[in-house]
Amino acid sequence: AALQALKRKKRYEKQLAQIDGTLSTIEFQREALENANTNTEVLKNMGFAAKAMKAAHDNMDIDKVDELMQDIAEQQELADEISTAISKPVGFGEEFDEDELMAELEELEQEELDKNLLEISGPETVPLPNVPSISIPSKPEATAFCQDSHSLVLFCAFAAKKKEEEEDDDMKELEAWA
Repeated sequence: AALQALKRKKRYEKQLAQIDGTLSTIEFQREALENANTNTEVLKNMGFAAKAMKAAHDNMDIDKVDELMQDIAEQQELADEISTAISKPVGFGEEFDEDELMAELEELEQEELDKNLLEISGPETVPLPNVPSISIPSKPEATAFCQDSHSLVLFCAFAAKKKEEEEDDDMKELEAWA
């Protein structure tokens, strides 16, 4: 019985391989037919396009097209000449040299700049910051501050307040100048 089952299995595997090969062949043929149909449609449409272009060009002659394009170019040139003639000032007769005008403009700009520079006034007398009224030790001893932390805190607070006052004075001076 086991031998019969093994033979049956081998037959089924052989049939499966044949069916798989057949399906692959059919799939390949289907793709080939799709490509052939696509190519046929493309070729047919290209034929229609060629006929349409030929019909459109039947009424055209290349010599007539060249002539027409030359006529258009001539008319455009004529239109440009007329436009130029119309836009010229009549009766004024003076044409200005561009270089001379630019030189005169630069000279006027330089005069204006010189005038503005002369009008700029320097800063008025600026008040200097006040001298502190509290005496500051010339060179504090580090060991004295380490021994007396209260003095260190007072000194740091004094220095911070002075710095803030100086910055305020600087800002006021800057605002006054602006």
